[in-house]
Amino acid sequence: MPAITVPDIMVLPRLPRPTEPTRERSVRSISTADKQREGAGFEVRRPFPSTDLRSADPFILLDQMGPVAYEPHEAKGAPWHPHRGFETVTYMLDGTMVHHDSNGGGGVISEGDTQWMTAGSGILHDEVPPEELVISGGWFHGIQLWVNLPHVLKMAAPRYQDLRGSELTLVSSHDGSALVRLIAGDIGGFAGPGSTYTPIAYAHASISPGGQLETPWPQRFTAMAYVLSGSGTVGAEHRPVHEGQLAVFGRGDSITVSADARQHNPTGELEVLLLGGQPINEPVVQYGPFVMNTRAEIIRAVEDFQAGRMGNIPAEHVAGKHLGE
Repeated sequence: MPAITVPDIMVLPRLPRPTEPTRERSVRSISTADKQREGAGFEVRRPFPSTDLRSADPFILLDQMGPVAYEPHEAKGAPWHPHRGFETVTYMLDGTMVHHDSNGGGGVISEGDTQWMTAGSGILHDEVPPEELVISGGWFHGIQLWVNLPHVLKMAAPRYQDLRGSELTLVSSHDGSALVRLIAGDIGGFAGPGSTYTPIAYAHASISPGGQLETPWPQRFTAMAYVLSGSGTVGAEHRPVHEGQLAVFGRGDSITVSADARQHNPTGELEVLLLGGQPINEPVVQYGPFVMNTRAEIIRAVEDFQAGRMGNIPAEHVAGKHLGE
């Protein structure tokens, strides 16, 4: 990590520096991600959902998978399971992930790639490490984000987007001290390649030691910064943050993230996710892989899944060989 970079950051287009009258967002809260097991038993760091899900709106969940060095036959994935009512976004920093779904979508994503799956009305999918990673072991590090859908789009047709790392929009901070990879949405007049139903902004920034990223941020969006690796400060108050912590910003027109002068991590830079979006401001009822507005809609989702109305596992995956055989 990071997977996508450039030999000379100074050749990149630059984010505009927020103007003097711009209102910088203050920091509302800083929290540390919980650790738990997911899928077939792999560990994740989960900064949200927390007790205050409203501050994450329009997002439902963020999982950091790794970084971890798997031993041979140790890597695990998420076997076939359903989703309804939202979108999953998987961004890879190290290693490789293989995805299949009941709608015919899927593929292989490696360092810097993103897969964007709109579950909508319902879909079955799996996300597993490739056979070679299972057999030989190796590094793995990925991020999964769940983006909520408003009521009118909960039953949208499923779709899949495969975004290569080379498609990400690369820009630098105004002074060249930070590299920003735009995955989706618009930041400072630059747009990422991801096509979203819910308006969001999503980026991965690498900030040089002692550097500072000051960037405009859509006023109507929520704003958060999650530290993947390294340490620094956030906001005008220079609140300290470190690996595994999430900063939630208040209202305003711009955000600031600064890197400590020394970084004790593999890249030597502060690695941070920037994310936010237009709040949906609707009731959220979640039951495992289903995210709807009411309990009745959750019951319907469970019934539809049990009746096979969310699709079927493709025949070639029903009785496939075990990895490593």
